[in-house]
Amino acid sequence: MVFLLGAGVAIGGFYGIDPANAATADKPVNIVIATSAGPRPFTYFDKDNQLAGYDIDLARAVFSHLSQYKVSFTTIELPSILAGLDSDRFQVGANNFAENKQRKEKYIFTQPIFENQFVIAVSEKNDSIHSLKDLLGKSTEVNPGINFTTALEKYNQQHKENPVNLKYTEAELLPVLQNVASGKEESGLIGAPYSYFLVAKGAKGEILANDINAQLQKLIADGTITAISQKYFHGDYAPK
Repeated sequence: MVFLLGAGVAIGGFYGIDPANAATADKPVNIVIATSAGPRPFTYFDKDNQLAGYDIDLARAVFSHLSQYKVSFTTIELPSILAGLDSDRFQVGANNFAENKQRKEKYIFTQPIFENQFVIAVSEKNDSIHSLKDLLGKSTEVNPGINFTTALEKYNQQHKENPVNLKYTEAELLPVLQNVASGKEESGLIGAPYSYFLVAKGAKGEILANDINAQLQKLIADGTITAISQKYFHGDYAPK
């Protein structure tokens, strides 16, 4: 499991839909949500071998209000989630996805589901890191060029005798968290500002994404997303 610590710095498928065949509660459309069941606590199997996590709870909350869809979850390796979206085997990907240019060209990104801000991720087994000062002499993976990395570089200039060991990486959030959870790295900086659900492109995908987005707005307004965030992160990472 990975904990997020505040760093103290604010820095085939969906084609040609006929409106007459649109989803209704009496004729729901099957939606398969794919996830890799990692990294925890975004998506994982709990002690009862049931899917749990921030992304999973949020997806359930969204679709509990969308009776025009019949939802099921499937677990599969991360690359296969994207391949499944391409082939319409899956309609939604829920895996703490960050935005990048390549994905933006191929998939619909919902509105943000998680505001990462700039935080330090540490393993639950690591009780030695609670603040920025605790990183001195330790290693952390960072993305080059983001505001907090620059701040850490300046911080190191003030602590040359025992600097933070910055390991620069272009990796996205998932491999960074996996490295932390496995103990390969002591900590990791989360610098991607938001994460999203992915939806297959196409006419039906646009409708599905719009339905999801409408519910996300309601769940932000009524505090549901904040409650889910508090459950898994003990803090409010709901998008504003």
